[in-house]
Amino acid sequence: MFKVEIYSAMQNLKDKTKKSLQWSAIERFFTQAFQLGITLVLARILGPSAFGLVGMLTIFIAISNVLIDSGFSSALIRKKDHCNNDLITAFYYNILMSAVCYLILFFIAPYVANFYHQDELKYILRSLGVVVLINPFMFIPRLKLTLAMDFKTQAKISITSVSIGGLIAIVMAMLGYGVWSLVFQMIISTVCSVLLFNLFSPWFPRGQITKNSFDYLFDFGGKLLISSLLDVIYNNLYLIIIGKKFSPAIVGQFTQANQLASVPAMTLTGIIQRVTYPMFSHLQDKTDRLESLFFLTLRMAAVFIFPLIIGVAIIAKPLMTLLLGSQWQDAANLLSILCIGYMLYPIHAINLNLLQVKGRSDLFLKLEVAKKIIGVSILLITMPFGLLAMCVGFCITSYASLFLNTYYTAKLTKISQWQQCRKLLPIWLAAVFSAFIGYILGLYLHEVLWLQIIITLAVAILCYTAYLLFLQRQLTQKLLSILRS
Repeated sequence: MFKVEIYSAMQNLKDKTKKSLQWSAIERFFTQAFQLGITLVLARILGPSAFGLVGMLTIFIAISNVLIDSGFSSALIRKKDHCNNDLITAFYYNILMSAVCYLILFFIAPYVANFYHQDELKYILRSLGVVVLINPFMFIPRLKLTLAMDFKTQAKISITSVSIGGLIAIVMAMLGYGVWSLVFQMIISTVCSVLLFNLFSPWFPRGQITKNSFDYLFDFGGKLLISSLLDVIYNNLYLIIIGKKFSPAIVGQFTQANQLASVPAMTLTGIIQRVTYPMFSHLQDKTDRLESLFFLTLRMAAVFIFPLIIGVAIIAKPLMTLLLGSQWQDAANLLSILCIGYMLYPIHAINLNLLQVKGRSDLFLKLEVAKKIIGVSILLITMPFGLLAMCVGFCITSYASLFLNTYYTAKLTKISQWQQCRKLLPIWLAAVFSAFIGYILGLYLHEVLWLQIIITLAVAILCYTAYLLFLQRQLTQKLLSILRS
């Protein structure tokens, strides 16, 4: 009887995971597809400078959001027996931190404008700060849906919010509002998200703030907070340096290239993280099942992500010219290089999820510090050689970070670095080789851009599919089985 109950529970988790993965994928793909389409339309209308101005301020909004969350969402997801006091403590902490962050943004805005020598940034930063103020009001409703692994509702909310904000931004851009089209896009999308999350997942504060709740949340989340701050500062360090050294137009070129490279990587990383973290948390005491699921997730992620991102790299130049026009030409080379680094991001995420599930936020912090030291060192070395060299340095940092991530995974589990390398390297080589063949053949059609893109991708996909069918038959069958179900 006991075995039957265990099997039933595991089957329910498996079914819920499949549904969650499907809806998380739908939410991320459609949200990012809508967002990307809207961004491309706005890029063609507004040009690089508008995106450069907003890009200069990304770090301030990102740091504020990290401080507001403080790792509490991860702590609550991991805690199996959280109560109303935990939720109320996290909620009011979020509210307090959002107010503090907005006040800081308001008062530092003139100094930020002076730093970049762009007076308009003072008003833009103070306006974008509204997003920081209202974000906490969807913290608990979204957390509830994540804990329930209800990504279907989240998909509806995200797609609706992005669509409304994007359409209003396009109208504003056509009416000549310039950079303010991008500012209002962010504000309107956030307002819509807050309203819809509270409509579909209502939550009313009950309980009281307690020291025990705060101590648990901050003990676990505090280390993740420092890690996240390091990550945000490091990831935006390029924009700070580029913004200080170059014009808003060049910042815009880098911002657009970075977004196009990161969208597929971050979209799939987000899907994997949102589903595997609660899923791994359920299995944290079942070591063998957890490690088996880890390997499966790792290989499935690589099969999809490696060819997708390297595919963007090989069509970067004709794609940018065709979609955005000649004013965005400089972004194409940056895009191709950045894609090589972003290929590994989902693999990083899966390894880091395992560290969090094991409760080792202390190792998570040490790992982030070590990676950032390496990253900053490489950035300082490449900076004098220009923007292209800095992007190459970003790729080198990504691959060095993989070595560190897998090292700590090996310390906490039976999963060695060599095992991960043996699982991933053949897929990586197949994706790169297939892309190279497609790229070489596509060069012969460079005078007709749309035909060059089609032939390049078709040849690359054909070569990669042949590899999966003949040399990765078992994995392909497993993949088809999951897709059919």
